[in-house]
Amino acid sequence: MTEGTENLVDAAASADASSRRATVWEQLVRNTSVMVGGAIMALMVLIAICAPLLGTMDPSDIDPAWRNKKPGTERTLTADDGTQSTWVYLMGTDTLGRDTYSRVIYGAQVSLAVGLIVAVLSLAIGLVVGMVSGYIRWLDGIVMRVMDGLMAIPGILLAIALVSLADAGLVTVILAITIPEIPRVVRLVRSIVLSIREEPYVEAAISVGTRLHLILIRHVLPNTIAPLIVQGTYICASAILVEAILSFLGVGIPPETPTWGNIMAEGRILFRVFPHNILFPGIFLAITVLAVNMLGDGLRDTLDPRMRKRL
Repeated sequence: MTEGTENLVDAAASADASSRRATVWEQLVRNTSVMVGGAIMALMVLIAICAPLLGTMDPSDIDPAWRNKKPGTERTLTADDGTQSTWVYLMGTDTLGRDTYSRVIYGAQVSLAVGLIVAVLSLAIGLVVGMVSGYIRWLDGIVMRVMDGLMAIPGILLAIALVSLADAGLVTVILAITIPEIPRVVRLVRSIVLSIREEPYVEAAISVGTRLHLILIRHVLPNTIAPLIVQGTYICASAILVEAILSFLGVGIPPETPTWGNIMAEGRILFRVFPHNILFPGIFLAITVLAVNMLGDGLRDTLDPRMRKRL
């Protein structure tokens, strides 16, 4: 009897969601922001993956004789067998003679990796903490006061403080950016849980003796997926920007590692004379963040029932 009742509760909770999947997918395809933002992000990810094939030179190769060359500068290379070939610096070179184009292409790997990893980590941790906090009443007050304390500190200042306490590196930067993002996810998940736990199907599951972890997985978790996907896109965009800011300030990833922030930091001294070292990585950074935000806005408009009603 109990097993049959649980099956009825599960069927009632998932019937509406399954009936709307086709409609939601059609709306996603018709949404211009989703398609344009998704296409640009797919292109950026493809560039990052194919960086070893698209890059014309090793991004770490230093050649002082060819430093601060403008975009389009040609260079003749002579091989050991005497044959000559023409090399074009598509985006010029930096103050150490490194190929800016190769550094920008390889920089996409680090910048996108930071954004995606921070988004996944913050969503995973925030989801668990928010579900537990929203459903277990006696833990709610303790957890939320800790989250309020973290949110009281500006995210960029907290990230700088965390990075300064440890050795600079990719892992340190990812953790420093992730920690300030967790409270926002926790508050989002907690608000969803507080509204869902009063729903009749959740009360029915409790009345038939369903265990806590099953209630959270079967009934609470599915209702958090759509808002978390939208929140994850904004976190990804924010993380890419914060990483660039930390690297630009010299407290992020080591300067020898090509990232868009490091490239702009190295080019800021001679910006008026050689603006290409800031212009090109800045364009890639702006386009990527814009694409992620467009994707997030489109997903919000499609997945949020309130926004669908307005549309």
